[in-house]
Amino acid sequence: MDFNVILEELQFRAVRSSGPGGQHVNKTSSKVELRFDLMASEGLSEEEKEGLLSKSELRLTSKGILVLQSGESRSQHRNKKIVMQRLQELLTEYLVVPKARKPSKPSKKTIEKRLDQKKQHSQKKANRKPPKLPG
Repeated sequence: MDFNVILEELQFRAVRSSGPGGQHVNKTSSKVELRFDLMASEGLSEEEKEGLLSKSELRLTSKGILVLQSGESRSQHRNKKIVMQRLQELLTEYLVVPKARKPSKPSKKTIEKRLDQKKQHSQKKANRKPPKLPG
């Protein structure tokens, strides 16, 4: 993943934001919408693109475009920084390849210890039963 190439491919759009700001909200477009076309990106390898497309948690449009929005701040510049940071975190989070699990088996001592505990528990339960009377 080459994030510098990805930064050049991003499309930003400023839209009117809801929330605090009074009359200022009705006059300025401080909310920022970021659009990133995964399939057309040259900053991602083909394997990375396929991996990102398979993630159902990513909210992609039907054309494979990732859309992120930020209207947290009254400043358009701050919202743009927030949205770019979110994109970087998303991409790094979803492109991490999980480490392969190596199957292991318990040691002989652990198996022995478990069986001993089972025997002790069984003996304790057996001792609670009333004794069998001859006859």
